[in-house]
This record gives sequence, C-alpha cells and structure tokens, in this order.
Amino acid sequence: MPKEKAKRSKVVVATSGGVDSSVAAALLKRAGFEVVGVFLKLNDFSSKEETRARQVAKILDIPFYVFNFEKEFKKRIVDYFLKENKKGLTPNPCVICNKEIKFGLLLEKALKLNADFIATGHYARLVKDNLRHIKLMEAKDKNKDQSYFLWMLNRGQLERILFPIGDYTRAEVEKLAKKFKLPFGGVKKSQEICFVVKTVEDFLKRHLKSKPGPICLKWNIKQIIGRHQGLWFYTIGQRKGIRLPQGPYYVLSKDLKKNILIVTKNEKDLFKKELIAKNVSWISGKEPELPLKIQARIRYRHKATPVVITKILNSTFYILKFARPQRAITPGQSVVFYRGQEVVGGGIIC
Repeated sequence: MPKEKAKRSKVVVATSGGVDSSVAAALLKRAGFEVVGVFLKLNDFSSKEETRARQVAKILDIPFYVFNFEKEFKKRIVDYFLKENKKGLTPNPCVICNKEIKFGLLLEKALKLNADFIATGHYARLVKDNLRHIKLMEAKDKNKDQSYFLWMLNRGQLERILFPIGDYTRAEVEKLAKKFKLPFGGVKKSQEICFVVKTVEDFLKRHLKSKPGPICLKWNIKQIIGRHQGLWFYTIGQRKGIRLPQGPYYVLSKDLKKNILIVTKNEKDLFKKELIAKNVSWISGKEPELPLKIQARIRYRHKATPVVITKILNSTFYILKFARPQRAITPGQSVVFYRGQEVVGGGIIC
C-alpha cells in the first residue's frame, strides 16, 4: 500500500464482519487513511455479520454506515444465478457480484461521498508497470488468492480500489486480527456463495421447479438408464447424486431441447482441449494481438494451463486451445486469462 496514497485520502471499506475485511480496515487506518466502514446489506439473514462489522468499526474508531443493496442484489445476482441455472448452465455469481455490486454500486456511491478509494478484504494485489498502468495480480497467499473472481474489472475501476491484505497470507491476517484486538474467536469462515445458506442443490430446489427427464449414456442416447429431476441440479463432471446402479457415472453434457442428461462411465470422456468463450473482457480495455499465447484457468483454484486464444471471424466469440486436455469444462463458468501472476482478462465458457 503506497504511503503517498494515504495523505488526506478517504477510503470506504466494505466491511463484511469477517476477519479479512476487518484487518483491511485496520491496516488502512494504521497507514494514515481516513477510513469509513460500510456494511453491504444484501439479504435478510445477515444481521449477525452486520452486528460484528459495527463492533469492529467501534473498536477501530471509524464511522460506520449500512448500504442497503438488497433489491439490486436480488435482481442482478440472485435472479441471474437462477436464470442461468435454468438454462442448464453453472454460473459464477461472485464474478458478477464483484462487477455489479462491490466494485460497481459501492464504487459509485463512495465517489458520490467524495471518497478517493474503496477497499475490500479480497486476496489480490495491484501494481503499476513502468508506464504507470495498473495491473491486477495474484495474491501472496496462493491458497486464498481471489484474482480469478475479479477479471471483469477494468483499469478505471482498479485505479480506485485498494486490496490491503493482498501482500499477506491468511495466517498473517489472523495474527494481525489478534494484534488489532479484533473479535474473531470462533467466527465461521464465509461460505462459497453468500446467499446459499445450505447447499446449492437445496437452494435450487426451493426456487426452481423440478422438470424430470431421461438419463442416457453417451454412446446410446436412445437407451434410457434412469431419470433426473431437472437439468439444473447437475453440473459437468459431477459424480455424486446421479443415483444410478453399477456406477460410477459422470455428467458429460445436457441436451436442453430434449431435457436429457447425458452421462458416461469413462472419466476420460470429460477431458477436452478446446472451448469457446463469450462476453470476453480485457482489463487493459484493449484486445491484445491475436493469436495470443497465454495461460488460463477454467475454474477457481484450478492450475493455470498454457493456451492459445483466437477469435471467431466476424463475431465476439473466442476459441481457446489448451496445451493439455482440461477436465470437465463447464458452460457458465469463468475462464480467466493469466500472464504469469497477472490477470489479463477472462470470459464466460459457452
């Protein structure tokens, strides 16, 4: 965190009530920033988190506000998640939330309050190159790195963002929490999708009606070997929950028009060397020269693999050809492009 930024700089910190965002706020105050804590109310079951965030703000002696984004969150994130699942896709709501809510609505509101920056407890880093262009980088802690979820951001947004804990490991953050005397004994770590209380399957069952259909083997699509309850309850590569005898079986694909779940007993069928991506975004704001040799991740915590990116002529779709076959390439998920530790951009898998 450059000290020159702290001079007379006002920063709005998204405080979730968790360890990471609380330590982020504490680090910024120690560095000399004028810190304002903000809790984003996104649903009606976050009262404990709000109480804890308010308590942290009191300990740090910083102003505290609650921004109610419930309506926007439901419309832009929850409804999007359900709509995409209904299409048979496996969306990543955190990516959209970062773009639309945390670094969209929050940034807009913070700037109206005359803030210079917003900050979060994300594990990611920002650096500037020789031309003073800002770059999004992986965090120091590779096990906690969240740069994968930030590929939709652009340089304009990144210029106004701070990631105070990006240069720390989770263990170091927990030590800092004790040093700052923040109250986190027994606090549960945040769940993968904040609006899913139990499991994704349980959430989908409560919001989407079942639509039973046949389960068929890859090599014999006419032979029905079982029944599914709705294509949205399954994702590519899934093994558990198919409930067929003489398994294991793996979900290979979905035929949305015929409402057929296609499975295989051969795990090798899940491996592919190519995918098509849509809604591709480049952090620099400019498409690089193609074909582009780079690395890509097809899911969170997946190992980045060398890939060649080309564009389909007269379209907005891109083709990615991997050096090695990738297991269970899943439509709806994000594919994120890396140059070493730098995030260059990403897209949605078709």
